[in-house]
Amino acid sequence: MGESFSKHIRQAVRLAAVVAVVTLLAAACQTTDNGGGGGGSSGGDKKIALLLPETKTTRYEAQDRPLFEAKVKALCSDCEIIYSNADQKADQQQNQADAALTNGAKVMVLDPVDSASAASIVSKAKSQNVPVISYDRLITGADIDYYISFDNVQVGKLQAQSLVEKLKKDGKNGSLVMINGAPTDNNAKLFKQGAHSVLDNSGFKIGKEYDTPDWSPDQAQNEMEQAITALGQNGFVGVYAANDGTAGGAIAAMKGGGINPSSRPTTGQDAELAAVQRVLSGEQYMTVYKAIKPEAEQAAELAVNLVNGDKSAADGLAKEKVNNETKDVPSIILTPIAVTKANAKETVGKMVSDGFLKADQICSGPAASACQQVGLA
Repeated sequence: MGESFSKHIRQAVRLAAVVAVVTLLAAACQTTDNGGGGGGSSGGDKKIALLLPETKTTRYEAQDRPLFEAKVKALCSDCEIIYSNADQKADQQQNQADAALTNGAKVMVLDPVDSASAASIVSKAKSQNVPVISYDRLITGADIDYYISFDNVQVGKLQAQSLVEKLKKDGKNGSLVMINGAPTDNNAKLFKQGAHSVLDNSGFKIGKEYDTPDWSPDQAQNEMEQAITALGQNGFVGVYAANDGTAGGAIAAMKGGGINPSSRPTTGQDAELAAVQRVLSGEQYMTVYKAIKPEAEQAAELAVNLVNGDKSAADGLAKEKVNNETKDVPSIILTPIAVTKANAKETVGKMVSDGFLKADQICSGPAASACQQVGLA
């Protein structure tokens, strides 16, 4: 009986030793997963910050954020996204960036409220060895790692060319009203540059020109009302509006002033649902479709490559160079598309096939009959 008892004791000691070893190994593995160094570490170290600038433009919450997040999760199931929207406040974006870095962000995807002041965000990120992807808007005067956007000078050219061609086709001469975007947005500067490169040699005079703080549709409406007062109801033949929000404000002002907006061709950008419907019904002459899905998804791919420490893969995606006043930044530059009622079957059809908008959304209300006219319904 004593020998049997001793045998059981020896077995229990061996079992306890095995359990102890397994426990120690598991703890060691857990420590490696959570605390491994470098961009390729897993678990809690795979944090990607996505910082977007505002909500007045519907694309950011409706398109950019969900598309980016879905692509990151598809590529990296254990990545974590730290998301913030600055509501057009530069100081708030600074605080959000600080919080993201404090919370362990290893890559930052930043669409700046203020393209110049965002340089301080980049400096702090770089001091912590966090690479920065400048998303949609170029951050100037800073050591950013990558940039992804559309050819924004070309966007302004497309808008202006469409407007000039329409007016000349209709035999119109006279003055234009220019409603540009936010002066703090580098993209707005590029749209304006592209537009002026066409308009300044078009034979049309710029009767009134405004820069619109925060891209505010309400402010754009006020600006257009001021232009109508200054120029008179018949003192302008068309409106260059830098995006669909400002176009909507300008159109509201024309309606309020007793002017039929279809008689004053108005440009736009972003292919917002309301704007696409206005284009189809004739209230707005054109918009610009920028396929956000490839922009958001390629930004996500860049970010995942970087958080995994695969810089060569990121470099392989960013094959172009854009100078941001500090360096030639490896970039991905996408192509914008002008959308008018005349080409709606192809261009709006592409939006639907891309999943950007749904046909039943577009072809409702006042746009229903227009969809039938252009072959969309």
